[in-house]
Amino acid sequence: MNRTLLALVSGLLLAFGWPTYGFPALLFIGFVPLLLTEQQIRLSDEKRKGLKIFGLSYLTFFIWNITTTSWLRYADLFGASFAVFVNSALMAALILFYHKYAKRQSQNRALLFLVTLWISFEKLHLEWEFSWPWLNLGNGFSEYISWIQWYEYTGAFGGTLWVWILNVIIFKGVLSYQKEHSKTVIKSLLLKCAGLVIIPILISLVIYKTYVHEGETVNVIALQPNIDPYSEKYNMTNIKFSKLLFELSNTKISDSTDFIIAPETFLAESTRLNQFESSLLKSRLKRYVNQHPKVNLLIGISFIDVFNDPKRIRKETNQYSETLWYDDYNSAILINTSDSIAQYNKSKLVVGIENFPYQDILKPILGDAMIDLGGTVAMKTTQDYRGVFTSSNSKFKAAPIICYESVYGEFVAGYVRNDANFLAIITNDAWWNETQGHKQHLSYAKLRAIETRRDIVRSANTGISAIINAKGDITSRLEYNEKGALSGQLKTNEKITFYVMAGDYIARISFFILIFVFLIGFFRRPKEKF
Repeated sequence: MNRTLLALVSGLLLAFGWPTYGFPALLFIGFVPLLLTEQQIRLSDEKRKGLKIFGLSYLTFFIWNITTTSWLRYADLFGASFAVFVNSALMAALILFYHKYAKRQSQNRALLFLVTLWISFEKLHLEWEFSWPWLNLGNGFSEYISWIQWYEYTGAFGGTLWVWILNVIIFKGVLSYQKEHSKTVIKSLLLKCAGLVIIPILISLVIYKTYVHEGETVNVIALQPNIDPYSEKYNMTNIKFSKLLFELSNTKISDSTDFIIAPETFLAESTRLNQFESSLLKSRLKRYVNQHPKVNLLIGISFIDVFNDPKRIRKETNQYSETLWYDDYNSAILINTSDSIAQYNKSKLVVGIENFPYQDILKPILGDAMIDLGGTVAMKTTQDYRGVFTSSNSKFKAAPIICYESVYGEFVAGYVRNDANFLAIITNDAWWNETQGHKQHLSYAKLRAIETRRDIVRSANTGISAIINAKGDITSRLEYNEKGALSGQLKTNEKITFYVMAGDYIARISFFILIFVFLIGFFRRPKEKF
């Protein structure tokens, strides 16, 4: 078959296997046409094999990336182009590395190298400063939560491993059939694939049908103000936003309300950190909770901390002038009847918008290349500790997860290890308009519910706000572009899942296997060729 067509088919299979519009079973065969193309080129007598493989692989991954993440263009065309082109190139490089390794090694060893290399790459995408884990394969099942209840043991990397095991089995089966042309090979392949697909799904369905947890009931209200961040949000004062908060809350508030959740940077006007304590804004918020003493307000807010002490300068610090610096925070605060106000600072940042990656290297080349999405264009200051907000009655402990942070499984597990008994996601998904962007972001939150077995309340500026139970079901929601308040109930959970305890252990094991297999391939020639 035509090589370009095979690469094209792989790209389309991966693209149409993706949430929130696709069918994830397509991921189980998505890499097979590309692997067949690589095999064909590797065994040929052609010149420039590596270049051809990289080019065809790039075609596959470009189709996948642009189909699933082109919604980024609504925020910034350059940022979207960078994400698509660079991520496609990185993925293509993995296939090229596999090709170089497979030329000298046995088929099984080469495929083991590829699988562990891919999983290690996904882990890198969760950790490095160019972090972009949106297309990590385990995310692909977020709309089919009844298939993946076992994520509480494996995390999303279990899904990545599942995808690759099926692709490898099918790829080897196709090669065997091409060699033997035997119906027995087809029957064997079908039985293996059926078992590898059906058994995990059956296990998941059993867990899904039988899972329950008993905890305290938390009555929550998620606000959805539906403010346009491009033209409106950053032109309003925090006092006006506080009035809006009270108006929306009052439509649903009752004597049983425990938490009111307002979205990321709901209070968007940058507030001096050292002045907030004595500000009119804080006074108004405190007055409201004093009128409703059971209520805990969890609100997204922008803080700025200006200083002239050079000893306080950090990597993320911004400079006003030669003698004046400031830290810029995308924060969440908790206000209730207690004297102190809890603050958490967003710590997984959006590349190019809140974070200038590897600025020591890139800033001399690119200058100040931060993308302006409204408000302050600056590096955001983070914190190492996953802060948890405790209610005034000490029964409820909320994880204040801000926007992009909800894509990171092990990161979110850190809140639970710090005793969070439910998750509160605050976000502003208005940058992407009516596209797959905000839908995928909501969908990925379901994975965090399963991994941690924590109920979730999600407050989004323009939507989709939702309440998600610990099995990943969305029990209620406010649709995109709908202004209002969503009320509902959560159940707390004090139990810790295996994934919360172990984290991304599949990725760590894969990395060690990758190093081991690489060293074997480097120092020892195989006994067999293929």
